[in-house]
Parts: sequence; C-alpha cells; structure tokens
Amino acid sequence: PTAITIITLSIIMGTILTLSSYNWLMAWIGLELNMLAILPIISKPKTTRASEATIKYFLTQAIASAMMLLSSTTNAWQTGSWDILELKNKFSTTIMALSLMMKMGAAPVHFWLPEVLQGTTLQTALLITTWQKLAPVTLMYMISNNIQPALLMSAGLLSMVVGGLGGINQTQLRKTMAYSSINNLGWTIMIMALSPNLAIMNITIYIIMTTPVFLMMKNTSMKTLQNLTTTWTTSTAMTLSIALLMLSTSGLPPFTGFMPKMLALNELITQKLTTLATLAIMTSLISLLFYLRIAYLI
Repeated sequence: PTAITIITLSIIMGTILTLSSYNWLMAWIGLELNMLAILPIISKPKTTRASEATIKYFLTQAIASAMMLLSSTTNAWQTGSWDILELKNKFSTTIMALSLMMKMGAAPVHFWLPEVLQGTTLQTALLITTWQKLAPVTLMYMISNNIQPALLMSAGLLSMVVGGLGGINQTQLRKTMAYSSINNLGWTIMIMALSPNLAIMNITIYIIMTTPVFLMMKNTSMKTLQNLTTTWTTSTAMTLSIALLMLSTSGLPPFTGFMPKMLALNELITQKLTTLATLAIMTSLISLLFYLRIAYLI
C-alpha cells in the first residue's frame, strides 16, 4: 500500500507540476517524476512482455526528455529566458514540438505506443493513453503560437494516416486502441496550429470516451477481437456500450465524437485549407473501417 500510494501521488504530482509551471526546468522535472513513477506500474506483471514494454517506454521518454532539455537550453542561451511562453528560437520550437510528440506518441515518433500497450495490463494502458497525454498536450498548447503551422499540420496528418492504416490489420484490442489514440492525436495536433482551444476540447472528449472502453474491457477481460464475439452472451449491455463508444470515437454522426471533428473541418475550410480538410476526411474514413469492423463483430 505504501509503494502504491507513493507511485500514485508521484504520477499525479508530476502532471500537476508540469501543468502549473511557467519554467521549462520545472516542466521537465514534472515530466521526469511522472515517467519514473509509471515505470514500476508497467513492469508490475512479472512477464518478459512487461519488462520489454517498460524498457521501450523508458528509452523513448528519456530521449524525449533529453530533446526537451536541449531545446529549452538552446532557447535560454539565445533569448536569456527559461519562460515557457518565451520559446522564440525556431530550432528550439521544432525540437520541442518533436519531443512533445514523442512523449504523447504521435507520428512520426509513435513506434513505442502500440508495443508498450500490448505488453501491459489494460489498467496501465488506460493510464498511458489518457493521463500521460495531459502534460505534453498542455505544453504544446502553451507554445502552439510559436510552432510553425506546417510542422503541426503535417505531423497531424501523418498521425491520422498511421492511426488509420495501423489499426486495420490488428486482432489485438490493445494495439487497436493504441492506433486509435495515434489517430485522435493527429486531429488534436493538426487543429492545434489553427485553434488551440479546439485541440484541447478534442483531446478531452477523446479521454472521456476512451476511459469507459478500457474499463469495460478490463471488466470482461477482453484482449482480442475474438473475445468481443464471445462476451455478447455474458454481458450484452456492456458489449453494446463498447460498440457505441467505438463508433463515437471514430467520429460517426450522430455520436459525440463527430462534434470535434466537424468543428476542426469547419476551421480548416474557413482558413481556406480545403485540400488538408479533404485529406483529413479520407484518413478518417480509413480509421472508421476498423471501428465499424469491431461493431459488426459485436
């Protein structure tokens, strides 16, 4: 109980410290505390898969933290300020954006996320896909005015493509949820360049929808698509709820998940970025394919 209390407090404290800091060093300390606290949780199941997932998570987060330090130090060297909002150096903003994308698991630095989720329990997978995204997304929100819009939009579009194509041939539910997370982060990052508030709303709705999915999967011990077909007989209401939540996450009207996507597309078209909006819709259709497949199986 003591260890669990310390770990839980460290995870909460780390995120809150990052969310409330004005200084790059404090934000970095918060992320570091958060990372070190979650490692024992990932490695708790005494299996080789869990150990492998822990090492993968640790290495990627450590590299991202090193990039954060490099970026903030270069910026402080150029501008003389450690303030988060004072990230004016172009090199620093690009490196910082990449490190934050790596922390949250967005393409092109997403490779660790499906592997780590597959090696952990559903409870830990829920923690990584929801709570662990809050700090990096908030930091990106704070510096969104300084990042080049082209970088955010191309990374967002790439995340959508990777999330859509990666999830199609998966039979493992945790990997499917990982690619779903990458796809959703794509929408968040892409719209961050034009309307940061909309990006925050998008990630909030995603977290609200994905939490019950993971909790229900944990309740019924679902791990593969085959498990989905057999749970219908034992817990009908829960399986139906998962199907509806999956369709909502995919952004199918009239579900809640359609709203942030519609607003994002509206924003893109208002800014005369029709080609980007068209590409976003097309990648959204790819991801809709595997959500629909899950719903059909149920």
